[in-house]
Amino acid sequence: MADFEEAEGSVKMIVGLGNPGARYRNTRHNLGFEVLDRLAGDLGADFDREKHEGLIAELTHRDRKVLLVKPLTYMNRSGDCVVKLARNKVHDPADLLVVVDDVNLPLGKLRMRAGGSAGGHNGLKSLIERTGSKDFHRLRLGVGDDRRSPDLADHVLARFRPDEREAVADMTSRAVQAVRCWLEEGVEKTMDRFNR
Repeated sequence: MADFEEAEGSVKMIVGLGNPGARYRNTRHNLGFEVLDRLAGDLGADFDREKHEGLIAELTHRDRKVLLVKPLTYMNRSGDCVVKLARNKVHDPADLLVVVDDVNLPLGKLRMRAGGSAGGHNGLKSLIERTGSKDFHRLRLGVGDDRRSPDLADHVLARFRPDEREAVADMTSRAVQAVRCWLEEGVEKTMDRFNR
């Protein structure tokens, strides 16, 4: 992973995947953005800078520098933003956590992974291609596959139905807790606690 090995000092980078703009707000595909917004609020950070086509919040948590990132490149080019921001900052793929929606998980289910495939997700495909690694961590958020349309894009770009909103709110809260657990206790403890 050449883009990461150039780094001298390392920070933890947490990336929430989504699409920019009001049109995509509150859609299934934008859960990564929503979790990062909640996390930033909990940690007293603000997305107050834009760099390399990403919104950035910087903070120190338990004496470790943390960079929160919301790529503004649209989902299928998320890797472009991430590799530019990671260069000279993140030297180990295990210091990168990506928060992402997953149609292969039931609505409301979380799954932390220490690596793996893209699972058909265009944002993860872009990250794997651009970083040259599958070893970054990812927190997958179940959005279900109860499609009213045969087109997957229509499903992930749709807003949650009223009967789903309570489960989504609960999942978002647990996802913020899972990210904090990852920051404070590592991926193994997070998998033990949240992959149920």
